[in-house]
Amino acid sequence: MAWGTLVGKAGVVSMTLPVEEPAAGPWKAAPEGELVQLLLQAAGTPTGRPRVVAVDGRGASGKSTLAERLCQRVGRSTVVHTDDIAWHEPYFAWGHLLAEHVLRPLHRGEAVSFRPPAWEQHGRQGSIDVPAGRDLVVIEGVGASQRELAELIDATVWVQSDFAAAEERGIARDITQGVNGDAEETIAFWHEWMAEELRFLERQRPWERACVVIAGTPPILLDEDHVALAPGPL
Repeated sequence: MAWGTLVGKAGVVSMTLPVEEPAAGPWKAAPEGELVQLLLQAAGTPTGRPRVVAVDGRGASGKSTLAERLCQRVGRSTVVHTDDIAWHEPYFAWGHLLAEHVLRPLHRGEAVSFRPPAWEQHGRQGSIDVPAGRDLVVIEGVGASQRELAELIDATVWVQSDFAAAEERGIARDITQGVNGDAEETIAFWHEWMAEELRFLERQRPWERACVVIAGTPPILLDEDHVALAPGPL
């Protein structure tokens, strides 16, 4: 795998990226409220259903945090995590579940209450729930904006992050949470995951469908409640 870099002022390397992913920019510090308005405008004003926004990016890039912060600024909103749909499914083979059991019901203005088949098989309790009458639903996760779902997504954010920093952050997080075994098993899982993720994102190129790019590892200084924002190609 070849790599490219985004170089800031005075030659400081800000991000390391796979070469197929273009470095976004120019970056600017923007209030979170400005990001929300950009996304709501890009998503349009659908009738009888919520706006559906995808927050996509590499593993441990900061997607979950961004999705929650977006929903905190929109009154009637819900986050759906693709990790819940992908749980115990083959890598990136769960798009049909998201489409048929979450996105299409949302487009019909219906509430969602979905127990993925793997939850039944492995005894996981609960369900993925989205009440009716939401103004915004944020679909968050690697592959949230995959090409096959394009007609069901109103606007997309790509979260660009330093590849090595995201790997380090993801491994540390999973070791702390104990979700993938001990430290050695977690590192092995992440290397397997990242190999699959690289191939998937190289095929999908989700950054090309983004209306805005947010830096998960910001290359500029930010005040509280601000994000590093760059225009997307759309």
